[in-house]
Amino acid sequence: MESRAKSFNPTKHLKEEFVSNLRGSSMLEIAALSTVVPVVVLLRHSLGSRSPSDLGHKDALSKRNRESLVSPKSWRAYMATLTLDYLCIIVPILLSFTVLSEWTYWWTILLTFSLVLCAAIKRFYSSLLSRVAPNSLRTDISLYRVCMMIVTCLCILAVDFRIFPRRYAKTETFGTGLMDLGVGSFVLANALVSRQARNISSVNLMTALRNTGPLIALGFGRLVSTAGVDYQGLNLYLISSERGSSIISQNKEGIFSIFGYWGMYLVGVQLGNYLFFGNRTSATERGKEWARRRVWIIALLFWLFTIILDRHVERVSRRMCNLAYVTLVLAQNFQVLAILMLSDYVGGSKSSILEDAFNRNLLGSFLLANVLTGVVNLFFETLFASPLTSLAILLLYGYVLSVITGALEFYSIRLKFW
Repeated sequence: MESRAKSFNPTKHLKEEFVSNLRGSSMLEIAALSTVVPVVVLLRHSLGSRSPSDLGHKDALSKRNRESLVSPKSWRAYMATLTLDYLCIIVPILLSFTVLSEWTYWWTILLTFSLVLCAAIKRFYSSLLSRVAPNSLRTDISLYRVCMMIVTCLCILAVDFRIFPRRYAKTETFGTGLMDLGVGSFVLANALVSRQARNISSVNLMTALRNTGPLIALGFGRLVSTAGVDYQGLNLYLISSERGSSIISQNKEGIFSIFGYWGMYLVGVQLGNYLFFGNRTSATERGKEWARRRVWIIALLFWLFTIILDRHVERVSRRMCNLAYVTLVLAQNFQVLAILMLSDYVGGSKSSILEDAFNRNLLGSFLLANVLTGVVNLFFETLFASPLTSLAILLLYGYVLSVITGALEFYSIRLKFW
């Protein structure tokens, strides 16, 4: 009976096998890939021209100047710059996750060396850094969130194309692929800039729990982490493929992982308030250098905690959202943020047109990426596409996503209606 069911839809069966029994990649490779993305963005800033955010956004311009921005000539110039951003940001990131995946470490070293070289040349031959004000913390945080969204949009199709290495895809039980970090990164990115982080003295339930919540939730993560000794039944229940008919059994991973994500969110709120908004003094008064040093320290500490937990307590598990997974998400995201906060030493533009476009419509770009993913799956048998065809489709997908998102920014359209 099972073989007959499979024969009715062989493609579905192949896709199920394609995403099954995956064990993830190493933490060193995840750290390398997490370096590639911010380095590519900073390279574009170093080599790029000034963006609208550096010259004053068009919303702040006079009506006459704003009307001139939508002229055919201006539109062509905008699209030319957007295309250059696409070639300098989207294409290298996409290549890093696909055809260059076997040379991840060498690619990371090459990009990092190129960035250091560009920064050194700018410092030696020009006084640009002395004339350009440093990025604000708000700019750095926005840039970090944009990077997370770009990576998420590009990697949505990882479950469809064989050109993406299987070690980057979501894992079955323990271990971590790059795709496993998506949900956690989304939770953390929103926690760092949440209303609770910006105004921690507001009276609401989240504020009341801000001090005890992380301890309670991470305590549950510790409980899950020690499940092999005291709560083995819970561990076996969560990772088992058997499911009962009850709604809890059908959604067991989602239900039990709520505690881990809740703890992750509250930790993000606490860290966002401590690093960027402050309890009594503003982030500006605290200083960019103060925040930069602490972000680097926090990133290194969370990487250390993750390695210890993964090796000596319990392996990272997205399905359970255990303590090791929470610390890995925190480590990876703060690493990206820490590298982006070095932008003041690199020089160049503060942002690119592509980044401004995604920043205006973060959620809108994500929804658009899902629609485009559906279109790709509707017209192509993605599992059977050759590497060259797959790469061509992914590059076209990335360009269409960039153009539509850029057009929304150009005409000041924001896809948010609530």
